[in-house]
Amino acid sequence: MAQRVPSTDLLSRIAALEQQMAAQERKGWERDELPLYPTAYTALAFSDTTSFSTLWEGVMTPRTASLSIGLTTVGDQVSGTNTGGAWQVLLGGAVVWSGTVAPTYTIQYASTVLDLTPYRGLSSLLVEIQTRRTSGATTGGRGGAGGSIGLSPRYLRLL
Repeated sequence: MAQRVPSTDLLSRIAALEQQMAAQERKGWERDELPLYPTAYTALAFSDTTSFSTLWEGVMTPRTASLSIGLTTVGDQVSGTNTGGAWQVLLGGAVVWSGTVAPTYTIQYASTVLDLTPYRGLSSLLVEIQTRRTSGATTGGRGGAGGSIGLSPRYLRLL
C-alpha cells in the first residue's frame, strides 16, 4: 500500500494551512444562523389581534445574497370554533413573503429563500415576522379576544 510522506517545506505547509483557514471562514459566512427575539412572553408567540402584529424580530447585517427562513404556524380552536389567520415576513418594513394559517388546529410548516441583494449595502436590516387572526372565534381563547394564531421561526440562515 502506498504511503504519503508529508511535505517538509515550511512555506508550502503554511500555504496549505492558509487555504484551509480561508475555506473555513467562507463556510461560516455561507451559513450563519440568525437570532430572532419574541415580542411576547411565550416561546411559541401567539396573537389574537385582527390586524398584523409583530411576534418575532431581529436586526441583521446582510452579508450574503440569500436568507433561508423556516416557520411553524398553528391555528386555534375555541369552544369548537376553528380559527385561521395570516402571516407575513418584512425586511426593512416591506413585506417580502406571506402566507395563511388554515382554520384548523394543525401545525403547518413553511420555508423559502429570500433574495437579500437589494439590502446588501445596509449596515443593519430589521427582520419582522407578523401574524393576525382572519377567521374564527371572536371571544374567549388564550388572550380573551378570540382564537389565537401561533407562530415560531424554525430557522433563519444566511446562505
